[in-house]
This record gives sequence, structure tokens and C-alpha cells, in this order.
Amino acid sequence: MHDIRAIRENPAAFDAAVARRGDAGVSSEILALDEARRAKILAAETAQAEQNKASKEVGAAKGRGDEAEFERLRALVAEKKAEVAAMNAEAKELDQQLTDMLGTIPNLAHDDVPLGEDEDDNVEIRRWGEPKALDFEAKEHFELEGVKPGMDFETAAKLSGSRFVVLSGAVARIHRALAQFMINTHVDENGLTETWTPVLVREEMMYGTGQLPKFGEDSYKTTNGWWLVPTAEVTLTNIVNGMTVEEGYLPRRYVAHTQCFRSEAGSAGKDTSGMLRQHQFEKVEMVSVTHPDNSLEEHKRMTRCAEDILERLGLPYRTIVLCTGDMGFGARKTHDIEVWVPGQNTYREISSVSVCGDFQARRMNGRFKPADGGKPQFVHTLNGSGLAVGRCLIAVLENGQQADGSVQLPEVLAPYLGGKLTLTAEGTLV
Repeated sequence: MHDIRAIRENPAAFDAAVARRGDAGVSSEILALDEARRAKILAAETAQAEQNKASKEVGAAKGRGDEAEFERLRALVAEKKAEVAAMNAEAKELDQQLTDMLGTIPNLAHDDVPLGEDEDDNVEIRRWGEPKALDFEAKEHFELEGVKPGMDFETAAKLSGSRFVVLSGAVARIHRALAQFMINTHVDENGLTETWTPVLVREEMMYGTGQLPKFGEDSYKTTNGWWLVPTAEVTLTNIVNGMTVEEGYLPRRYVAHTQCFRSEAGSAGKDTSGMLRQHQFEKVEMVSVTHPDNSLEEHKRMTRCAEDILERLGLPYRTIVLCTGDMGFGARKTHDIEVWVPGQNTYREISSVSVCGDFQARRMNGRFKPADGGKPQFVHTLNGSGLAVGRCLIAVLENGQQADGSVQLPEVLAPYLGGKLTLTAEGTLV
């Protein structure tokens, strides 16, 4: 959500910032609504004052026996009361129109975010690791002999339709091990607080983090009004929804391992093979709630937390900063981390770490009281994958593949796999 006062003070700057995100300037329309709303509120206040004055005079007219004046004033009170109610209703409607309009405008990008239209204009900022040279033709994860017994798309399609998978046996255990490894690392070494949250949320929670109203088709809504979370960003960030916390409460750093649900409404025909793009998947999500002065440094810290997971797993990756045209709706700046997948001979996104400034906090009304006793301010929020578990499974399987169809697994997973680090071509762990 945007600050209407900032738009009033400098509409040209707001339009210029919105234009960097590829949208047309809208300040004139916003300010027209705002002016109409404020005028209606002022008119209602004026009518209320006239009603209050007339109400006081009614008794005086009655007391001095002036029946005609009494009736005139009583009629005036009724008239003004109706006017106040009507104008308040109109002001409320205009306020909702203004809120709806502001709610569909994306966050404004930081000045250092590269200008661009789409992913081709993103800028790589670093790489880690070298893709392993294979003396055989690399396969995709679902083609590996050792993986096939534990990755069943046909049964999943029978149960639920396309873009679902049933994992079993050794593959299911590796998937679970990856999530446990991520959570433990973030909690024990990165200082995040492990959190378990619902996957069904109220509509206002989806609005708070920006999934609604503009992107409702990307998520699933139940018949009784709950929404299935597309990511634990929704629940973790909304912990501060409607709260005013003490400055010393900040920063809050959360991590949660949850099921996530996405309709993939705009991805028809994309990544239909394998489990790269699913309707239901698991993710280890990081969320930070910070003081405004610290959010950019927190963004760097969270990015390193995600990168470190990949380094411990020995998976080559690259980190890019998204351009203005490729960023998510609520982000001010985003780092995407892309892991090397040999089966596709390319890098694919495995984490997206974003700083949102006060954009989500305004939608949620999440604030903090400054330690010096000043006026409450909006907190800043950040979110990032640490990591997407299914995509990490894909990367581990493909980067560890051997010529005979077996898979060599990363050493860091040994404590979670009973010391067994080879997925045989028959699909068992040894």
C-alpha cells in the first residue's frame, strides 16, 4: 500500500517511480478521488456541526414556547442528520475506491534496481561453484533410474490431476531430509525462530501481503472463504498484522516449513514434465520484520542464508538482482538465486529474497513505537525461500547423478539419512 500523503506532496515523483515498474502514471486519478473523499468528509463535518447547533436550540425554542421555531429547528435537525448519514456513506464509498486503487499499484523499486522489462534484463551479481563436467549425457530428475521407483506422476494424476506427484521410499526420505537440514541450519546457525503456522488463512491476511486483490487467480480459495497459502510468507508476515510493537521487539526473524499451494494460472504449458512446477509443494520460508533503517542490510543477510544452504549442499548457483519489470508486486528489491540443473543444462530459480519496505506493513497496519518515544512508524518486512524443497530435491538428484542411474548425495545430509549417501539405480539408500 502506498502513502497517500507522499502522493499528495509529490505526485510527479510518484508517477515517475510507478513508470519504472512499467505502469502508467495514476496520481491524477488517485488525487481526484482523494480530493472528493476529503471534500465529502468536510461537508459531513460541517453538516454535523449545524445539526449539533440546531439540536441545542430546539430545547431553547421549546422552553420559551416558540412552537413555530421549535418545529423548524426539529425539521432542520432531521434534515441535517440525513445529510450527515448520506455524506458519510459517500465518503466511505470514496475511501474504499481509493483504497482499492492504491491496493492494485505495485511497490516502488529501490533506486539501485536495474531498469528493464523482463527476465532478460536481470543482472547477475555473483556465481558460486562450477557445474560438474559429466562424461555421459545428463538426465532430468524424473528420468534417473534410481529416482523412478520413488517419483510417481501417474498415481498423482489419478488422485489429483496434473502438476502433482507422489513421492515414496528413498526419494521421499531425501525430500524430508532436505527440509530438516534447511530448518536446522536456519535455526541453529542463522538465528531464525522456527515457526509452525496454518496453511488456511482469512482473506485479509492474503490482502496484507499483497496476494489480493490483484492476484487471486494464482491461489486457491475454499468454499467457506479461507485461502490456501501460496507460501508461509502470508502467515509469518501477518504475525504483526494490526500490532504496534516496541522498537526492542525488532528484528523478528522467522522460518517455517510448510505445504504451499499455487494454481499456476499463468503457466499453461510451462515445465509440465517432472516436479519443477507443482500445484502443491513444500518450502522453507524465511520472513524478517525489521526497523526501517535496517531492512537493506537484512536483505543481504537473508540472501546469504539462502546461498549458504546451496553451498553446504555443494550445488552451483548464481545470484541475480531482478529488474524493475520482473520483480514481484510487493517487492522493492529482489535477489533471485538460481541453482544449476544439469538435466536442463541451465540455472533455475530456487529462491527469491525480497525487501518490501513498509508496503506490506501499511496493508497490515503493522507498526513499532520508537524507543525515543516518537510517533509510531510502520515496520519493514522481508521474505525469502530458504529454500524451495522440491526444487532443491531436483538439484540434488541431478547434480549427484552417476552414469549407472544412481545418485551420490551431499555429505551434509548424512545425519538425516542414517549415514546412507547413495541412492542406488534400484531406488534404495545405501
